[in-house]
Amino acid sequence: MNNKFVLAIHGGAGTILKSQMTKEKEIQYKNVLQQSLDVGYKVLKSGGTSVAAVEAAVIVLEDSDLFNAGKGAVFSSEGKHELEASIMRGKDLQAGAIGGAVSLKNPISVSRKIMEESDYVYLVGNGATQFAKEKGFEEVPNNYFYSEHRHQQWQSVKNSNDMKLDHSHATDKKFGTVGAVALDVYGNLAAATSTGGLVNKKYGRLGDSSVIGAGVYANDQTCAISCTGYGEFFLRGVVAYDISCLMEYKGMSLNEAAKKVIMEKQPSIGGEGGVIGVDTDGNSCMIFNSEGMYRGKIDDKKSESIGFYEDVF
Repeated sequence: MNNKFVLAIHGGAGTILKSQMTKEKEIQYKNVLQQSLDVGYKVLKSGGTSVAAVEAAVIVLEDSDLFNAGKGAVFSSEGKHELEASIMRGKDLQAGAIGGAVSLKNPISVSRKIMEESDYVYLVGNGATQFAKEKGFEEVPNNYFYSEHRHQQWQSVKNSNDMKLDHSHATDKKFGTVGAVALDVYGNLAAATSTGGLVNKKYGRLGDSSVIGAGVYANDQTCAISCTGYGEFFLRGVVAYDISCLMEYKGMSLNEAAKKVIMEKQPSIGGEGGVIGVDTDGNSCMIFNSEGMYRGKIDDKKSESIGFYEDVF
């Protein structure tokens, strides 16, 4: 055991411009990101595991209607909220995920329970709900996830074949996934991702957020990654695993690998978004090819930073 630990979080990427953000809204976002970092830091500081830290950090983001996950999930074409999430432990490559959940308050916690107390990795729809009920998780009515600004988003594309990327204008794209990655004092990595998906999505569509290797990945030999972006492209690029592979087989650093995937490979197929990552040495990265990404990080020295826009830290 050493004393080094680090936590990084994100609340989605996309068109996040200072010119479009009111001071009040900026403060609201910063406060929730700060709370998420504080909760995760407290877990790691007290000797908790990286798994416990990423779950705790993501729960804070799921419980805020500012982000497209949990409480703030967007509307599907049927006017419902369908949630998905995943979590992975780098020590032994164990993972858990859920998709198509309509009544589970904190999908990330159910994902962890699947990882730790079942023989499965991925449960969807009614089966995921049944598992959660058996494990004593809180169920909520689907309208728990209602928020007025999400409803207005849906109204603008309702009864059409258009899907929206958590935004209200064509030039205002936001990929509202949330996530966290962490290295704990035991040298173990973990990653977690949670989302409400696309506005007006149909046919039980699932994105990358709940797919191990695409939207989330953790391996103690390399890194922990959580993604946010247009899920179809991140699925096709197997983004989270690709970053790990470049580190494992090409000997790239975390930063080099993430830049290769997000700044070169994803744009080449039309993909937009970003990733957060941490490696086994405690190095972290926050790489995005969109105009901004809600993000933050903190380490054992309590050196912390929170950012929204293109500024690098």
